[in-house]
Amino acid sequence: MADPIFSDPRLAALYDAFDGPRDDLELYLGIADELGARSVLDVGCGTGCLAVSLAERGRTVVGVDPALASLELARAKSSLVTWVHGDATTLPPLRVDLAVMTGNVAQVFLGDDWEATLRGVHAALRPGGHLVFETRRPEREAWVTWAARPERAVGGVTERLEVLDVSLPFVSFRHTYRFPDGSELASDSTLRFRSSDEVVDSLVACGFRVVDVRDAPDRPGLEFVFVAERK
Repeated sequence: MADPIFSDPRLAALYDAFDGPRDDLELYLGIADELGARSVLDVGCGTGCLAVSLAERGRTVVGVDPALASLELARAKSSLVTWVHGDATTLPPLRVDLAVMTGNVAQVFLGDDWEATLRGVHAALRPGGHLVFETRRPEREAWVTWAARPERAVGGVTERLEVLDVSLPFVSFRHTYRFPDGSELASDSTLRFRSSDEVVDSLVACGFRVVDVRDAPDRPGLEFVFVAERK
């Protein structure tokens, strides 16, 4: 199940405004060029920013997300993308060149669903296809920054972020949105912070070969960017 921040229509409509310019997506557009990918699967595509950009550059793109409210916003942006309501374990038959998971989507999988997702992606890739995704470095303790972040306001809506619990490898937090009419909506989330070795081991176990582990140029030293090839 997707968190309310993505699945509640009122909150999903705020996502792009609060997320701001997606400087992180240039990395993925560049890697798609580097790999010569003509077809791409965007796992956890959200409101579709990357999927639309990839399609507008002439690629065949499938975007999949379990949060229908976010997916409907994505559909409204472009008809160039094939939008699928679901996840990597419920995909139609595919043989894409590249699969991506942006926005630290890899961290929302807390248990066996991580390996199930990797196996679903593996099945959707052609032999020799690549999976590229990012995940936060646990040692950089991103939750400390979150706890200190001040409230933000966009268009009269105020967002407050509160860290609820740190029990590594799990970190739980709450976004609370206050609307101009005084009403509030909250969304609780939990992420899993995996070490580089843990991610590599899971990739290998699910049929991938790790080609590279890079830095995220827009967040130097804060993220791992994994490039893995389907064996």
